[in-house]
Amino acid sequence: MKAIIYRDNGDPDVLRLVDRDLPAPGPGEVRVRVAVSGINPTDWKARSGATGPKHFPEVTPHHDGAGTIDAVGEGVDQGRIGQRVWLFLAAAGRPTGTAAEFTVVPAERAVPLPDEAGFDVGASLGVPALTAHRALTVAEDGPRRLRPGALDGKVVLAAGGAGAVGHAVIQLARWAGATVISTISGPEKARLATAAGAHHVINYREGDPAAEIREIAPDGVDIVAEVALGANLALDMAVLRTRGTISTYGNDGGKPVELDVTRNMVLNARFQFVVLYTVGSEPLAAAVADVAAAVRCGGLPVGEEHGLPLVRFPLDRTADAHRAVESGAVGKVLVDVTS
Repeated sequence: MKAIIYRDNGDPDVLRLVDRDLPAPGPGEVRVRVAVSGINPTDWKARSGATGPKHFPEVTPHHDGAGTIDAVGEGVDQGRIGQRVWLFLAAAGRPTGTAAEFTVVPAERAVPLPDEAGFDVGASLGVPALTAHRALTVAEDGPRRLRPGALDGKVVLAAGGAGAVGHAVIQLARWAGATVISTISGPEKARLATAAGAHHVINYREGDPAAEIREIAPDGVDIVAEVALGANLALDMAVLRTRGTISTYGNDGGKPVELDVTRNMVLNARFQFVVLYTVGSEPLAAAVADVAAAVRCGGLPVGEEHGLPLVRFPLDRTADAHRAVESGAVGKVLVDVTS
């Protein structure tokens, strides 16, 4: 089979297309013929060494993907062979992710994908959708699970709604009944956030965005899903309601974060930092179940008409796909592995 590997951390040029033996699933595992592999910032950061040195002599990258189960290991229902699935955290604690024609994962990391959902949808879930779910389910006064109606009466602010996680925040929050506001940096990203389902879009570079948000939500925002905490903290604090929550999954731009302790105490504000690797088994399982339910309802579509343009590369150009993600390509970068 064809696979992308790297043996040393470094820039995208360390990625190589090689031939490897077909892997065999062990007990509790499934083998998936990968159709589409999805790339996230965590993938290129792992490859570059930004998040620490690699743990295996050779690594096939990418956590997310979609395809068809073609073999199962001991203890796994044989009836799963032929099942269409989406994959999450495929490379977490393992040397082989989805940038290969076949990959082996624990059976629970291969989630059934409805026939009406394409492999592009499946490859775009994983890290973005599960992160978004966590961001929306940690509020003191909010639900721990998402379903239609779970966020009725709540106001969610999705920072950077044109990004992959922001897009998933908008879709999941809207599916669960929230009023969704998204901050964006210009007309094109406003169009994408609106297409994703945001009820209101606010250009944070113009006018008085805090006043505009307060006009929509006079009592303040219940949950902020934040991608750039240092840059956006002042705005977040200006619109956060008492006992509101700021769920932050990134600090794009790297601006230092300085907290006004007294102000946060008065608000009884809650800060939740989000990363999937250490989220815990119960919240992760809940997120997988709820995201799967949203997919079955058609609640997480992708493509430009749904606010998430798809940027595609063939497997042999995975290095270029990594460069696109690193350079901030708008939308979701996908690698077409097999047809």
